[in-house]
Amino acid sequence: MALTATVAGCSSLTPSSAGGDGDLVLRVQGMPPATDKPGVALFKKQVADFEKANPGIKVKGSTTVFDPLTFSAKLSGGNVEDVIKVPLTEPQRLIQQKQVQPITGQLKEWKHFKEFNPQVLQPLTDSAGDVYGVPQNPYAQGLVYNRELFAKAGLDPDRPPATWEEVRAAAKRISDRTGKAGFVHESKDNQGGWQLAMLSYAFGGELEKEQGGKYTATLTGEPTKKALRLLKDMRWKDDSLGKTLLNNQNDVIKQFAAGQVGMFMGSPGTYRLAKMQFGMENTDAFGAAPMPQSGGDATLTGGDIYMVPKSADKKHAAAAVEWLTFVYAKPQYSTDIAAEQAKALSADPKSAVGVPTLPVFDKKRQSEIDAAIKPYINVKLQNFKPYVDGLSTLKLKPEPPYQAQKLYTALDPVVQAVLTERDADIDALLASAEKDVNAKLAADQK
Repeated sequence: MALTATVAGCSSLTPSSAGGDGDLVLRVQGMPPATDKPGVALFKKQVADFEKANPGIKVKGSTTVFDPLTFSAKLSGGNVEDVIKVPLTEPQRLIQQKQVQPITGQLKEWKHFKEFNPQVLQPLTDSAGDVYGVPQNPYAQGLVYNRELFAKAGLDPDRPPATWEEVRAAAKRISDRTGKAGFVHESKDNQGGWQLAMLSYAFGGELEKEQGGKYTATLTGEPTKKALRLLKDMRWKDDSLGKTLLNNQNDVIKQFAAGQVGMFMGSPGTYRLAKMQFGMENTDAFGAAPMPQSGGDATLTGGDIYMVPKSADKKHAAAAVEWLTFVYAKPQYSTDIAAEQAKALSADPKSAVGVPTLPVFDKKRQSEIDAAIKPYINVKLQNFKPYVDGLSTLKLKPEPPYQAQKLYTALDPVVQAVLTERDADIDALLASAEKDVNAKLAADQK
């Protein structure tokens, strides 16, 4: 997701160098919330296995999640854990501001380091080639659609829309024939701007450029205007975007899980939220396709990134990289660990095993991982086939590399205006947002 705007379960962050028995206490973000029982059980097992393999280190998990309103202040003040979890919007800014530590040396000690997919490490790497983080479940955005509503509207569920004109036509047909929202675009909590970024990429646009080491916003490009005109036409000419127009991702997935939404932009990973958090009963209706295109041949990529903050001392930083390698890199490489985790998760009928992700390692290794977990897959892979088959044809583009959340904050009102005001002036709205963002970016880069 672009972000999560709540903080829960945050323990005291008073520096703690040792436990009661003289052990080093490593505080790590990434512990799932209590509602994710399979995830919590897996996390606890990972902690136990890590502590067994690394005597003298005790892991203290935290359910703290990224909050753009408070994160920078906490990080600057050293009031964060020894391992932090951030969305892919953040690493380049944190690297440039020297708020995180390079971990290349320790990562290279792992013999499979060279097999990492370079696409997933590029956004975590500085100009000198140093790597600053480890990804978990990277994704590339696509089109999530309800196969059942497609069938009811007389559309072929096995041939989802490939262009945005086709999306528009399908959305109107679903809306007209079923009474449900044909397509829903997120519009609040910075997610309106986030989704506009991915839509702009599909039209061939950019939201930010770098020149001479400085970043500026480029929100007024023609592709971005075309993307907003499409949304405006779908809203005011076609009436295919539903009646609830101010939504964040959870709102949309909840409606989708209830069968009220035909399409939205999302990754296959939203299947887990639909099933596990929002109780989608007919999960066979969940379909995923590659991002429809209108000249961009690109899709936005993202994911969770684990990094070591500058505030971690040498011993905690070393332990943090051991944790990152043990818990995030090795399981995504090891066929044995992947199979073990898949087996454990599949024991819970509410789990979702086998949902496609962007490969962390090379294609050869990914095929071996897929084969290892095959006996435990409990999702209908056929419904993800359009996405998997089409992903290789698109360029994977990371989110705007510098202060993306500030861009998204400025673009939310633009998206909201287009969806709620028939006469919204797209050119003026974008020009105002661009001016506002560039003033903030300039202040940040002095």
